Amino acid sequence: MFGLVDANNFYVSCERVFQPRYEKRPVVVLSNNDGNVVSRSAEVKALGIPMGAPYFEVKELLRANNAAVFSSNYALYGSMSARVMYCIAQRVPAIEIYSIDEAFLDLHGLEKHLTPYLGRLDNLAHTIRTDVKRRTGIPTCVGVAPTKTLAKLANRLAKKLPDLDGVLYLDSAERQAWALRQVAVGDVWGIGRQYAAKLTAAGIDSAADLARVSDAWARKHLGGVVGARLVQELQGRPCVGLHPSEDGTLSRQSISCSRTFGRPLTGYADVQAAVATFLSRAAEKLRAQGDTAYVLTVYISKNRFAPHVLPPYSRSATLTLPGGPTADTTVLLSYASSLLGRLWEPGTAYHKAGVVLDGLEPPGTGQQLSLFSPVPTAAQPQNEREEKSSRASRPSLMASLDALNQRFGRGTVRLATALSAPAELPATVGNNRPAWEGKAQWRSPAFTTRLEDLLLVN
Repeated sequence: MFGLVDANNFYVSCERVFQPRYEKRPVVVLSNNDGNVVSRSAEVKALGIPMGAPYFEVKELLRANNAAVFSSNYALYGSMSARVMYCIAQRVPAIEIYSIDEAFLDLHGLEKHLTPYLGRLDNLAHTIRTDVKRRTGIPTCVGVAPTKTLAKLANRLAKKLPDLDGVLYLDSAERQAWALRQVAVGDVWGIGRQYAAKLTAAGIDSAADLARVSDAWARKHLGGVVGARLVQELQGRPCVGLHPSEDGTLSRQSISCSRTFGRPLTGYADVQAAVATFLSRAAEKLRAQGDTAYVLTVYISKNRFAPHVLPPYSRSATLTLPGGPTADTTVLLSYASSLLGRLWEPGTAYHKAGVVLDGLEPPGTGQQLSLFSPVPTAAQPQNEREEKSSRASRPSLMASLDALNQRFGRGTVRLATALSAPAELPATVGNNRPAWEGKAQWRSPAFTTRLEDLLLVN
């Protein structure tokens, strides 16, 4: 058996934990730069506001219904997620952290070892749900089923149907058949918009219809073996187990960092400061997982929706690092600055930039050398020996940089290139923010990660 624990309206729930006055009141959380709705309370969903709706289109409706609006506070959400996952992990043998607010549970063989008080897996699910709520304040729903796909489907129904009290246990063929009939085929985990349209055109409208197709049909019309496995999972035959978690412990194959600017930027120094900041963050993640990068990509974008802006809206440049793979921020930044110079168009207003690190590998592994790399010799000139010694000290320099920022807060020690003149922003926002930083007019305090933001109880 598998379980899936999913936090309800997670970002909104995090805000409500520390500001309970917003319970029962419409609440939305906006994306980076306060652009789109990325989390909605049940009250907002009842107003018909869809996920991803542009804020400017719905702000009057939200205002008319006395809704609270928050900017994204990822430091708070990440901290609360870690607490939720810790609570869950104490109750089951193994978990897969699937996203910031979801975790799959390994429940195989667990029922026979439960205490007489718990008895069944649905009782364990209720205990997990109660424990997470009591210890973190975050409401959750739990689905339990023989496969991960059915557990996902059960969780969806547990959220949708109030009579289930937040838990659905598909422990029999009859209950599984009932659950499959309740879910549209487009809402099945793994079925995207295009496949949903294709299946509906073929007369397959529900998850129950999809579960009845043959393996051969699924292989032909649903992407080969992946589609066949999906159908088998809906039939109650497990095809996939728990995977390494997407919680920062799983080594990434590539690392990216990008942001939309708070306002269009035309100054090269401002955009360069943004790229330097994004690269510094990506390099920090790279070192945290113990890898080096061989390929660097930089891109900058114009606002495609702005008047009189012509394509191409985005330009990028990629470089295979000539000096070999590295995790040194200063080395990566020198190449990134060169790439940005190649992309820059004077007089153009840019609204987004980003960097991507690829070709990741641990340091010291067998590396492909350039055909024209100099052959090392025993007798090196004094200046080459000094240069080699300087390069050898760089890992300790980067380790010191990371340690200082971890101890005193991210961005405490930065490269000078990442600094730019403060943005010309209203006094109510603060004039010490960099020009590229996105809007965050309604961001709540970092209640769990900054001493200055701790709640005071009188």
